Amino acid sequence: MRQSTLALALAAAFARTPAFGQATVDQKLQILQQEIDDLKAQARRSAAPTQQASPYSLDYSSMLDRSSGLASGGTNIVGYGEVGYGKFRQSGNATADLQRFVFGFNHRFDERLTFHSEIEIEHAVVSSADHGEAAIEQAWLNYKVSDAANVKGGLFLIPLGILNETHEPPTYYGVMRNQVETRIIPTTWRELGAGVHGVVGEGLRYDVGITTNFDSGKLDERTTGIRSAHQEGQEANARNLAVYGALNYRRPGLLMGGGVFTGNTGQNGASNPALQGVSARLTLWDVHAQYRIAGLDLQALYAAGTLGDADKVTAAILAAAPTPADAFAAPKTLKGGYVQAAYHVYKQGNFDVAPFVRYERIDIKQQEDPANGLLQDPNNIERIKTFGVNFWIHPQVVLKADIQRYATDKSQDRFSLGLGFMF
Repeated sequence: MRQSTLALALAAAFARTPAFGQATVDQKLQILQQEIDDLKAQARRSAAPTQQASPYSLDYSSMLDRSSGLASGGTNIVGYGEVGYGKFRQSGNATADLQRFVFGFNHRFDERLTFHSEIEIEHAVVSSADHGEAAIEQAWLNYKVSDAANVKGGLFLIPLGILNETHEPPTYYGVMRNQVETRIIPTTWRELGAGVHGVVGEGLRYDVGITTNFDSGKLDERTTGIRSAHQEGQEANARNLAVYGALNYRRPGLLMGGGVFTGNTGQNGASNPALQGVSARLTLWDVHAQYRIAGLDLQALYAAGTLGDADKVTAAILAAAPTPADAFAAPKTLKGGYVQAAYHVYKQGNFDVAPFVRYERIDIKQQEDPANGLLQDPNNIERIKTFGVNFWIHPQVVLKADIQRYATDKSQDRFSLGLGFMF
């Protein structure tokens, strides 16, 4: 097949070549070479798999972008994973973990309708006796009316912050995800709902919609902030819904944007009767920016939130606790931010080395109830310094190393190594 195709290309080239006396041999060879180069280029385009953009290009690819090259009826497999090793400074203990492995399927029904999904397995083993977890991270349909108007529905990521939508390990610095976009914005955060999104003008992307919300009756002290009230699309109590909106502006080397998410979380006491009739309105918002020039990569983010009726939520938690020792104070305000700088000191072919430094501030204030022993957890007010390096051996495969120092909870000081990939 290849020989016949090449023969056709050569024949076409000779057919367009002037008569022997009207052109030189060099001219004929140039025409033939051009035909061969065009044929090779066409073969590469038809055979090349869909790939994400370079993790440091700021042209981050979404699940929607990953299926853009599929023909109608086509399906592809995407995924990512990360392995981490951490040695703690204070105790000397060390842990190694397959933190997560994620795979998903994208399908294009036709030129307008697509499906996107991800399935996540955390900590390698899933059983009642282990810490592992299996979850659907995304499962949504997208209908493209135009570049400026797409309609989506299903389980999808909330467009707040930078990391929540773009959380594959090769796309961020450091072995662990930053704490601001873990404790304040509960990455990876997804909701069931519907939305409209698109690109208008030159690089201005919007995303608005209505979704399920948190359930403040499900708060517990396993995690900080409001993460434990996240329902993840699992028989979610949906008496109280939420609305969200995000706006991001992208140009070569520049990203600027922000988003907001708001709605009541009392859910009419569905999971805690003491919250019946309590609004407990949650509002989270953020602003962020990233700028890259030459080898310098700068990034900053600030996020904040409030939980209304925090005193009533705290009382409900106390009433539902098996013993007073199991109760804790609900968060009433959440805020945090970070600044980060990286410099690509070496880049040759697929190899890219970038040392970085990041400084984070976390401030989660709780609704205290001294009479019942519910006080502010000092570890919820934290300052974190991270120094490290990312070494990409391919734009989709990265090795990482970093050192972290905590101002309040010194037991979290550590040295970490990581391996991450995506496809």
